[in-house]
Amino acid sequence: MTSRFTELAIDCRDPERLASFWCAALGFEVIDRAEDKVEIGSWTPTVEEVRARQMPPTLLFLQVPEGRAGKNRLHLDISPIDAGTDEEVSKLLALGATLADVGQGPGRSWVVMADPEGNEFCVLRTLAAP
Repeated sequence: MTSRFTELAIDCRDPERLASFWCAALGFEVIDRAEDKVEIGSWTPTVEEVRARQMPPTLLFLQVPEGRAGKNRLHLDISPIDAGTDEEVSKLLALGATLADVGQGPGRSWVVMADPEGNEFCVLRTLAAP
């Protein structure tokens, strides 16, 4: 039997706020919501499509009472596709992200940031056409 990676669940205090941030950052849409959760993705999963092939996972933001503690053990890496890395970082800062220092040191080809709840993620080199 084979399984599929279908969603990445992220604990948070404010699912609506994080879903809004990540929708703007990734061009995703809200595909499901309830009182304590919001799911976003680039497509709406169906059983048939999930069975047929591996598709990009959705992001599921789940409300929890406690705040984040310590450095994330898992984080997202994103690559800009229609802008340079610096332009993407500026856009994300305007959306509410912050620059983060996790001990990465200077001279890296990626930028470490944190979403509005402090979850680290990396902006990698641009994939925009030259």
